[in-house]
Amino acid sequence: MAFSTIIRRAASSIVPLANRAIGAQRSFSSAIFSTLLKKNSSGSLTQELCRRTFVPTLHFSSLSKKPSSDETLIQVIDSEIQCAEETDDHDRVEEIPSWFPFKIEDNPGEQTITLTREYHGEVIKVIVHMPDLVTGDGEDDDQDNDDDGEKGGQSSIPLVVSISKKSGPCLEFSVLAYPDEITINSMSVKEPEASEDEIAYEGPDFSDLDDNLQKAFHKYLEIRGIKPSTTNFLHEYMINKDSKEYLTWLNNLKKFIAS
Repeated sequence: MAFSTIIRRAASSIVPLANRAIGAQRSFSSAIFSTLLKKNSSGSLTQELCRRTFVPTLHFSSLSKKPSSDETLIQVIDSEIQCAEETDDHDRVEEIPSWFPFKIEDNPGEQTITLTREYHGEVIKVIVHMPDLVTGDGEDDDQDNDDDGEKGGQSSIPLVVSISKKSGPCLEFSVLAYPDEITINSMSVKEPEASEDEIAYEGPDFSDLDDNLQKAFHKYLEIRGIKPSTTNFLHEYMINKDSKEYLTWLNNLKKFIAS
């Protein structure tokens, strides 16, 4: 009898709890239904509520591993950097001798340097390019070039020399400087205000000029500082710059591949 009484009391206490739970569920369902009605009435789809209420948010990792080919390339570049650091004089500072007649403008990352000076009212500007280095390979071919009157077996540096005055045209020379020797490839008179569409007469090939006239122009450049002592120094200077620029270029490549 007592046991039956305990069961009835427990059941009577559980019923209200169940009713409250059912009521809460109905309220929650009613709230969802009301929200759906509001969404539908405003023209929105019920998928938004379903996505926010029932569908879990999934996060996918965007991390990616570098291809093995990139890692191999970086290793090869590292090896080349080490070789360049050991064999090249990339950290050597080329001291400018006191007798050197030009002011040097050398911007890192550029393959040329600019020389400037004034001489008796003239402005002389020289663009110096990277050297064309010749090693001991291909001696037979070099000998053939020498037989044809070419200096293929010697290293050289290309120069563009322009000489201008306060007004009027400028005289421009294309020069190739070898050890202890300078060759004039071409010479032209350029008008400062000439249109790019105009094709000016530049005269005959320099090699076709009279020998005395060729010698006179060589002397003309020598007086203005374009002589073997100057170009021999420039040859060493540009070899040093080439080593520095190459090492910088390799490091920039490595940074790009590794980033």
